[in-house]
Amino acid sequence: MSTEPVRVVIADDELLIREALRAVLEAEADLVVVADAATVDEAVALIGQHRPDVAVIDVRMPTGGGVEVARRLARLGIGTPLVAFSAYDDAGNRKLMRNAGVGEYVIKGMPNAELVSAVRRAVNAPVS
Repeated sequence: MSTEPVRVVIADDELLIREALRAVLEAEADLVVVADAATVDEAVALIGQHRPDVAVIDVRMPTGGGVEVARRLARLGIGTPLVAFSAYDDAGNRKLMRNAGVGEYVIKGMPNAELVSAVRRAVNAPVS
């Protein structure tokens, strides 16, 4: 079993959300946030640069949101597992994210343990 922490990139257009996510994730001994992004372009660049074990991405951000991040990463051949993080719990957004290759979907406002569990599941999911 690896003792290296799980490396995470966060992408959300709201600074307060990014800071809260960082605090929640880094409260766990096995998780470390290596970068955070406010835009789709930043998210793709930072995920490409850091090659994290997982990225938590907002479903709705300016210039395309999580779906656009997932599509760009796929075009670049970057297979980082993604966790969608959204204020919207509707079937349409869930389907869009699933079709873009995002395996986990967490609603903002859920208990912090739900987010932590989703991050861990994403990292441990079998690669298809």
